[in-house]
Amino acid sequence: MNSNASNTQNPASGTASGGSAGAAVSVASPTFSPLYQQIKALITQSLQSGEWKPGELIPSEIELASRFKVSQGTVRKAIDELAAENLVVRRQGKGTFVATHHEARSQFRFLRLAPDEGAPHYPENQIVEVKRLRAPAEVARMLDIKSGDSVIFIRRVQSFSGVPTILDDLWLPGAIFKGLTAERLNEYKGPMYGLFETEFGTHMIRASEQIRAVCADEQVAHLLQVDAGTPLLSVERVSFTFGDKPVELRRGLYLTSHHHYRNELN
Repeated sequence: MNSNASNTQNPASGTASGGSAGAAVSVASPTFSPLYQQIKALITQSLQSGEWKPGELIPSEIELASRFKVSQGTVRKAIDELAAENLVVRRQGKGTFVATHHEARSQFRFLRLAPDEGAPHYPENQIVEVKRLRAPAEVARMLDIKSGDSVIFIRRVQSFSGVPTILDDLWLPGAIFKGLTAERLNEYKGPMYGLFETEFGTHMIRASEQIRAVCADEQVAHLLQVDAGTPLLSVERVSFTFGDKPVELRRGLYLTSHHHYRNELN
């Protein structure tokens, strides 16, 4: 080893680089984020802050390039990723819009149960129960809140063509969904995520699911109008909004005699 190098200091670690040949040197690696990722993060911040509301047209690529002082190509690459993540929607000849759960494509993105025959369609909702309660420990953990914090519990049955097919139990953070009642849910005719977006400013952007096979117990069988012991698909979902913040825990039981769970892997 060169004698000059053996006595130099490593500025990242603050330790001498000399010593025995087997000594390891800790060097901090600089972090690097591509420019388009930085622009994507800035646009996401504007979406999160509500600068552009769901369904609204966002500025053009040229306008955003001028705003952020980058090339139009950099902005286009950032928007490509946002579109792939379903945060924005490109419309030919019209521009780029903030994604909204009121669009059919977004509704079916989260409704994964599809009919064995015919085109997918949205189910009818029957609200069985809505109540405010203190979060059990497991629910609190999955929603990243404190045990005992206020949550809103919703139980509903969803039917296709009059046939009960899904039994959903949902838990929502009470601090976010103040004022959510059975009456409001029954009055609202669109998708539930559309209501969350419009009235509570909460846009679901992704979900994590666990799926397993179960059998209907007596209570579930009664609500789904099937025999006890009927095979069902159990789907536990945690849905997230911006900043990877969990805002819904949903446990659904799906009757799959005429439907199947549909997923696409990219």
